[in-house]
Amino acid sequence: MYKVLAYQVANAIQVNEARQELNWSLLFQDSDELFYEYSSHKYIYIFQYGMISFFNLSAEEIESAVTEIYKFSKQNLTEKISEVVDISIEKDAKVEFDKVVLPEINAEMIRLVMLNASQSVALTRYSEITEALLIETNEHTKYLENKGRLDISGQKLKRFIGKTLNIKNKISENLYIFDSPDIVWEDETLNKLNSELKQTFDLKDRYRLIHDRVDIIKENLELFKDIMDHKESSKLEWIIIILILVEVVDMFILKLL
Repeated sequence: MYKVLAYQVANAIQVNEARQELNWSLLFQDSDELFYEYSSHKYIYIFQYGMISFFNLSAEEIESAVTEIYKFSKQNLTEKISEVVDISIEKDAKVEFDKVVLPEINAEMIRLVMLNASQSVALTRYSEITEALLIETNEHTKYLENKGRLDISGQKLKRFIGKTLNIKNKISENLYIFDSPDIVWEDETLNKLNSELKQTFDLKDRYRLIHDRVDIIKENLELFKDIMDHKESSKLEWIIIILILVEVVDMFILKLL
């Protein structure tokens, strides 16, 4: 029995710098990913959004590899969300509830398992982030319902909007749940394995849930902004009215004098 271990170690990994410095055997690369053969039947998958996945490495080897990769990471995370996948070598490739069955230790098959496990971890993290944002948003809407006004300043609201937009951009940039590696279109077995992995990890439904949360948060924030703009507009209108009244009173007093 072999294992795939995937977890996020940082907010970002500089893959271009890592590619130039790391000495493992590079099997696949693009602008966002590096797939290495660490040694015989041992693989490491690095993603630019801070994710690392390992296949068949010992705890000591993983610790050593992470130390190397930390040189190219930004904003290291102390809390690591992980996903462990058991892999069994049997006759036919299939994805079961508690394990993935492969006919052999094939680099492309292993890569697909590592890719989907990494996406699952990323979804878990973004799910936690968006859930926290939604809870915070609901607190403001409850205050608005009970008090008839917002309990958030304009500056804080702008920062909240910026934070939400950044999360939305990161999700769109880093999660390609609906895309498949080019290799799967050339091999029916790989295509079937990839589809079963996405279904087992429930990637598409989890992605839609996160996307829906972001849309709800964004809709609420737009409403908050409209309320804030209306409030500021009302203030300006009153200021103008007061200035006009002062001018009228001043003219009236001058005429009397």
